[in-house]
Amino acid sequence: MHKHMAGNRHRMAMNVSRGFHCLLQIAAIGFLFAGGIPCLHAQQNEQDAKALVAKAVKSELAADAADHSLWRYRDDQQVAHKISIVVTTRQGSVKRLIEKNGHPLSAAEAQAEESRLQNFIHDPSALAKEKRDAAHDDQNATELLKMLPEAFTWKVEGRSGGVLTLHFEPDPNFNPPDMQSRVLSAMNGELKVNEEQQRIQEISGKLTRDVTIGWGLLGRLHQGGTFRVERRELAPRVWQIVEMHVHIEGRALLFKNIGQQQDEVQTDFTRVPESTTLEQAVEMSKPKK
Repeated sequence: MHKHMAGNRHRMAMNVSRGFHCLLQIAAIGFLFAGGIPCLHAQQNEQDAKALVAKAVKSELAADAADHSLWRYRDDQQVAHKISIVVTTRQGSVKRLIEKNGHPLSAAEAQAEESRLQNFIHDPSALAKEKRDAAHDDQNATELLKMLPEAFTWKVEGRSGGVLTLHFEPDPNFNPPDMQSRVLSAMNGELKVNEEQQRIQEISGKLTRDVTIGWGLLGRLHQGGTFRVERRELAPRVWQIVEMHVHIEGRALLFKNIGQQQDEVQTDFTRVPESTTLEQAVEMSKPKK
């Protein structure tokens, strides 16, 4: 499972947000269909498809452990009308805002952003928090990834142009072990897999019913919410998320309306040396002239 997944960072008061982030984490999961995909026919049954997914989950966990790639890229948050440059390092990630509302930052805004980044990379507590959050995100995403074969019923829909498509529906026999995984029992969608390299190319899904937290008193995610994520090969056999679209509505904590509206496109990827420091990342995050 590749990086850049959204975080689950709070406890009971943020359970509905966890539902949103659960969708983001599932969306960001990168299946590695390793070991070869067998020839699949229209009559292939659900158990065959589920076995394929279970094998993919095992392979993806191994791929995640082996992937140490670092990147500089342009992050376009289209709903928020913000564009940033992100640089990842072993010590953490640097994200510099360079445009908002279609315009470059003013000189004063750019200086404030530089000061913010300098304060961040020299603040041990902030760096430690980012590291804890990242570890927590990885743990949650790993747990969700392991649930996928049993959380859904799976069906191979077909192949076209070297892409294998699998459809998933909630498995009525799945018993979510916690609040954040409850969203899995109300989601269907598709996986599109690049057969040549046996990697996920796209995943999309939709909430098929409302998801309630605390009998609806703590929160509710509304039926009809959607997500779609596209991944692309950036270097030989190295895949990253390049688009993420999430549109969810609901309410939390006694009728407070909340929503997750995200259209994020990542472009201009450049490989970053593994030895890159945070100080170097700050310099690398500056817009190229």
